[in-house]
Parts: sequence; structure tokens; C-alpha cells
Amino acid sequence: MSTKSIIASLVALFIIWAAVALAVNLPILPTPWAVIHTFTLTVWQELGWHIIVSGWRILASMLLATAFGVPLGLLLGQNKHWDRITFPLIYATYPIPKVALLPIIILFFGIGDTSKIFLISLILFFQVLVVVRDASRNIPSELVLSLRSLGANQVQLLRYVYLPACLPATLTSLRLSVAIAIAVLYLAESFATTSGLGYYVMDTWQRMAYTKLYAAILAMSLLGFLSFVVLALIEERFCRWTQVGK
Repeated sequence: MSTKSIIASLVALFIIWAAVALAVNLPILPTPWAVIHTFTLTVWQELGWHIIVSGWRILASMLLATAFGVPLGLLLGQNKHWDRITFPLIYATYPIPKVALLPIIILFFGIGDTSKIFLISLILFFQVLVVVRDASRNIPSELVLSLRSLGANQVQLLRYVYLPACLPATLTSLRLSVAIAIAVLYLAESFATTSGLGYYVMDTWQRMAYTKLYAAILAMSLLGFLSFVVLALIEERFCRWTQVGK
């Protein structure tokens, strides 16, 4: 997606938001310029701290999900024996709504960062695992056998074949999971905590500070958008072969 199309979409959204806000003319729907003004004021104060906290939780969750999901996905994709044993269990547990486990996770890990990062990591882990496993299984066996015949060992196959083949799928799964991660983050931070954008949204809603409420929602949107863009840039940088012909 080009920069011009993104800017055009944002301008269109701004115009629609402004038109609806002026038509409704109620405090619960402030104008976009009022929200942006509040955002620029509070981002250097209390809102900025909540953005940092939420950003750290999203980053840590993505790193943990990748660190555990990619190796396990590669193992199952390359080893049919372990795949037959393990993947039915993964298929059985994958559809379970992980958000429903939040109270139990809090009982185990407390109300700090650990419980929130664990919940988001758990959701992202399954998506990364399934995508990497499928990408690893779809690598042509002829390619692997031909490299083995040339003397390639398992480490070289992992570095030059399996990881490059699975990296685009991994980054794509993380990009598609950003919105889910932000939504789960909001739910986790609105429950038994005193920091993060989810907490700030609920706090400003209870205080009827509507411009601050929308500023927090804007911050969550920007956090998701920034995560999406960073992942897209990483894919463009390290998966250049996927950009050929685009």
C-alpha cells in the first residue's frame, strides 16, 4: 500500500469523523481536532507513560511468541513423527478462546506485566506455530534432497532453506495478529491493573473525560499501525525475494 493511499484514507476518515461529530453535537463524540489537541497535550504527560507500558507489552509478547512458535513450528514441519503426535493436541487447543483464561492466568501470574504478556503471547504463539509448520511442510522435498546431496548439513538447511522459507509467513501472521493483540491488550489492561492504554480508556470513560478517552483510543490505533508498519518494513528488508515483481 502506497503512502498516498494511506494519507487519502486518513483524510477521508478525518472528514467523516468531523461531519458526524458536528452533526451529533454531543460531548460523547468530540471533533477530531479536539481529540488531536488533547492527544498532543497528554502524550507528554500521563498518556505517554501508558503508551510506553502498552508498547512494551505488545513487543514482549511478539518476541516471546516468535521465539517459541518458530522453533516448534520448524520441528513439526520437518519431523512427521512428532507432527503426528503433537499436532492433534494443538488443533484441539487452538480454538479455545484464550481471553477466557485471563482470570486463571491472573491467579497464577498476578496482575502485573507477566499475566498480560503471557496471555497475548499465548494467542500469537498458536498463530505463528501453525503458519510456520505449514510453511515448513510445503518446502519441496526435492530442494532439500538436492542440497543434502551437495553436502549441506542440518544447520545449513535450517539457515538457508527453512528459515528463509518460513520468515515471510511468520511476519505475515504477526501482521495479521496485530489487531487481535491490541484488542486482547485492551481487555487485559482494563482488568485489575493501573497502567496501560486499556486502563486509561476505562479510567477516562468512568470520569467522562471524553476527549482523553478518544485520545487513548487514537493512541491504541497508532500503536497498532506502527506495529504493522514495522513488521512490513522488516519483511521488505529481510524477505526481498517476496518483493520481486511487485
